[in-house]
This record gives sequence, C-alpha cells and structure tokens, in this order.
Amino acid sequence: MATVKFTFEDKKIAQPIVVEGVAEGTSILELTEDHDIHLNHNCGGVCACSTCHVYVLKGEDDLEEISDKEEDFIDRAHNPRLNSRLGCQCVILDEEAYIEIEIPDQSRIIGHEH
Repeated sequence: MATVKFTFEDKKIAQPIVVEGVAEGTSILELTEDHDIHLNHNCGGVCACSTCHVYVLKGEDDLEEISDKEEDFIDRAHNPRLNSRLGCQCVILDEEAYIEIEIPDQSRIIGHEH
C-alpha cells in the first residue's frame, strides 16, 4: 500500500501528516477527506475549479498523468508552480508509491470549508 506525506505551506500547521496503507486508485483529494486534512474543493472533485490545488514534491510518476483540462485549471490557481496539480486528479497508480504533497495556504481560497 502507498504512503503519502502531507506538508503545509501554512506554517501554523507545523507537523507533517503521513498516511500509510493507501490503496491504488485513491485520489489525493479523497485521501485528505478520509483523514480530515483540510483541502478546499469547491467543485466537489470533478476538475471544474482550481481550489484543490497542491504541489507534488515527490512521487509524480506514481500519479495519473496530468490532462490538458487539469493544466487549464491549474493556470487559474493561486501561485501555480511547475509541480502544481489538482488533488482531485492526482490518482495513485502504484500501491508501493511514496508521495509527498504540499498543501498551499488554504486561507487565501474563498469557498468550501469543511
């Protein structure tokens, strides 16, 4: 099973969160929901906004390839980088994967709070 380490741009959240035993086919957004990790998702995870924007620090090759549609929405995200992805589209492909994700500061996003 895969391991995903979450770090946070918001320095008020000092400790990384490591989730082990993640099944292949799980998206990063689903994983945040299952483990009560705050990640906005105004469209409900259907690649129709940019609020679940994350940075993939390690393990990009173990995630589903980025689509043209996803790239278009990443361009609308706050502070996109070369390693930007949408959490709803980051589906884990390898159950032996080790992935590191940084969640951007969510306080800059107006929308779904959970």
